[in-house]
Amino acid sequence: MAARPVSNITYEPQKVIQPIYTGGDVSLDSKGQILASCLGEDAILASLITGEILCRIEGDGEVLTTLRITPSASHLVVCSRSLSMRILSLSPQENSNQIQATLLRTFKPHTTPVVTATVDASSTLLATGSADGVVKVWDIRGSYATHTFRGHSGLISALHFFDLPAELLGTAKAKKGSSHMNGAANGQEVNSASFSLRLASGGEDGKIRIWDLVRRKAVASLDSHVSVVRAISFSTEYATLLSASRDKTLMTWDPKAWKVKRTIPVLETIESAGFIGNSTYVFSGGEHGILRIWDTETGREITKEQTVRPESEGIVQAVEISNAHSILTVHVDNSLKFYSTEESQDFELLMPERQISGTYDEVIDMACVGQDKNMMALATNSESIRLISVDFAQEHAAPYFGADLGQLEGHTDIVICLDVDWSGCWIVTGAKDNTARLWMLDTSTNSFTCHTIFTGHAESLGAVALPKEAPSAGSVVSTQNPPAFLLTGSQDKTVKRWNIAAQSLLKGARALYTKKAHDKDINAIAINYNSTLFASASQDRTVKVWSVDEGEVQGVLRGHKRGVWSVQFAPQDTPSISGDSGAASSGRGLILTGSGDKTVKMWSLSDYACVRTFEGHTNTILKVIWLPQRQEEETDDSNGSQTHYALAASAASDGLVKIWDGATGECAATLDNHTDRVWSLAISPTSNHMVSGGADGVITFWKDTTQATAAASAAETTARVEQEQDLNNHIHSGNYREAITLALELNHPARLLSLFSSVIKTHPPEPSSLSGLLAVDHVLVSLSDDHLYTLLLHIRDWNTNAKTAHVAQRLLWVIMQTYPASRLVALRKQGRGIAQVIEAMRVYTERHFKRCEELIEESYLVDFVVRGMEEAGFVEGDVAMEGGKYEGMNGGGGGDVVMVE
Repeated sequence: MAARPVSNITYEPQKVIQPIYTGGDVSLDSKGQILASCLGEDAILASLITGEILCRIEGDGEVLTTLRITPSASHLVVCSRSLSMRILSLSPQENSNQIQATLLRTFKPHTTPVVTATVDASSTLLATGSADGVVKVWDIRGSYATHTFRGHSGLISALHFFDLPAELLGTAKAKKGSSHMNGAANGQEVNSASFSLRLASGGEDGKIRIWDLVRRKAVASLDSHVSVVRAISFSTEYATLLSASRDKTLMTWDPKAWKVKRTIPVLETIESAGFIGNSTYVFSGGEHGILRIWDTETGREITKEQTVRPESEGIVQAVEISNAHSILTVHVDNSLKFYSTEESQDFELLMPERQISGTYDEVIDMACVGQDKNMMALATNSESIRLISVDFAQEHAAPYFGADLGQLEGHTDIVICLDVDWSGCWIVTGAKDNTARLWMLDTSTNSFTCHTIFTGHAESLGAVALPKEAPSAGSVVSTQNPPAFLLTGSQDKTVKRWNIAAQSLLKGARALYTKKAHDKDINAIAINYNSTLFASASQDRTVKVWSVDEGEVQGVLRGHKRGVWSVQFAPQDTPSISGDSGAASSGRGLILTGSGDKTVKMWSLSDYACVRTFEGHTNTILKVIWLPQRQEEETDDSNGSQTHYALAASAASDGLVKIWDGATGECAATLDNHTDRVWSLAISPTSNHMVSGGADGVITFWKDTTQATAAASAAETTARVEQEQDLNNHIHSGNYREAITLALELNHPARLLSLFSSVIKTHPPEPSSLSGLLAVDHVLVSLSDDHLYTLLLHIRDWNTNAKTAHVAQRLLWVIMQTYPASRLVALRKQGRGIAQVIEAMRVYTERHFKRCEELIEESYLVDFVVRGMEEAGFVEGDVAMEGGKYEGMNGGGGGDVVMVE
């Protein structure tokens, strides 16, 4: 029996890993739990504990130049290239981990974009510096400027608030005529904490100025650096100011006379520096990409000599999180690293204890790895492979879901493809450096080592594949047992088979055979379930099926009109599918291909003929996979047998993922959660989620909700049938109150009209009733906002018809009499207000009123005719017309006129 089609397939994104930083400024609260960062033109707040995005603030269309979150996490300041500065109030949402941002004020602080900013420890003052050489101080809560300092000749590159120690203060009283920013009157006593507050600013001219906020002037000008000052810090414990510059030096200053205490040659361009807690140690980071620790008393480096990192890993910013005893470094490649500064930390061997990828750039390929398949390996348009946690069982524990676990480093150019064996412990990667590498993952010891390097291709590798066949029963599952062989395909148009030795071999690996496979680049390679066949897909629009052992062509799949980007063999238990030319034999199985001609094709391995062609994507198909087998009870069989259905998924450059029903060739579902091309698809063996990764850096975990959706739909249908029956019962028994409420709930306008028409025609109406029945009045007075909005929509529709307008006008009059205007104005549904509904009612109401006026005017003609007939000599009294004869009684008295047939 042919498999019936699968319908109503639904998938929902259960987890989404998305970028949190794409370059620019970052800022942290005092606890080190909330990260404020730039994400394109937007600003986001992310939790460093769970990795979730807590809030997203949309930009104004221009690149953000700087942002700052206050230490108390009460406010966020965002500045952009459009010269605007926005101050937002932050508050946690109830019953949610999200943060609500409320805009307090938007204004133009400088004549040029703000390039640097800082907030004082009390979270009340903000200092901004711009390319116009002006420094301004702002009251954050009041959103107004308190100070304007001029003196620098160019761009302001560094700002820092600090308190002078009490012994360095000359007096604790402000001079007469001075203005205290916190509200102290002239000549009044100023608290020492406020009087000691200073602001240090550094410029691109290498000069540092110290500003007294009470006196509103510069009290010192430090001129020793010969290049841009990038960082300023102050140690209250040791009364020392630290400055760092791109002239490759650190300098410490004595605040008593503002003289240089020590100059430390760092021998690298410094981008950030600061004191570590209350110690004499300082940190620095710059172009070499390593965090270095220095002792300011001796001027010597504490950390041992480290390997200089590539330019792409240079440090652009470093922030000390004193409450968390750590330092955050931000790198050129948009990665964030955390270093511990605990007292027990050995600064000589300073290594990052945690790393976060701000963005994955483009997720080109991915696979679930690890013995428990609770990790994912990502090829992200870089030379290294990122490993992240995807353990749903421990998503609320450390490491959190999506956290970085490590990197596989060794390739010297971008990694294009990867594959994993059946165990998840062995990963193979292919890169543009013309090599493939086999990696061994030992999660028990958290070790990730390169086992073998395969060299021999003349051009970059576009496809790699490992066998998925599990070893025979009794074999030891261990990281010491690598896969038997590896297949690689390259832009040099050849495929190679490599046998893998048990011992590590970093040089000298030789290919068992090399075959000239295609006329153009090879994009994909796949191995069937029992490792007897493999397929190669190429830009020459063909797919070739080969024998694994001999490397001989078994068949060629022709039919695509553009290059083929992806190929996959069907799992072993995939059911047979009836094609246009008959049943496709399941003896040898099926194969799936995706092409640049926007189609997905399903082929039979029995005769290499196309069984199905799936059309629906609007751009190149980049990846195809088979979905896990679905089982459903056969309702038409008495034996209650189960039928399997073949489902496939495809990802394309149109940013969509589509689910295809192999039985019918129809698209069963379209999934949309990406804003750019979707490069990769994978299936999580443990959680059974489908995972998609795209060029937007987003990784989406799709959960199959078909059964839950069907169950919810059935329950909703049952409930609706029961409500329909209840409604009929209420109407039949005359329970208007219950009937109207239920009809509004079910949204039955015809039944509502019938009910209200009956109520309005009630004779005589109940005393004091507006509608005719007091029970109905009570229902209309107690409507919810949603029901009231729905009723007004129905009234609007009824008011357009002269036959039902009287019902609409009566109900509208009742609503206007019972509800205040403020309640009606505030009504909203699905983001739409009530204004358009009221306007539509007004137009037709004026039309009805005009018609009534015309009827009144026409009634005067009747009066005129009657009076004329009375004046013709008829007697006083009532006038009757019977059989065409006019009889007058009490004529001339304007009595009633009765028409008698």
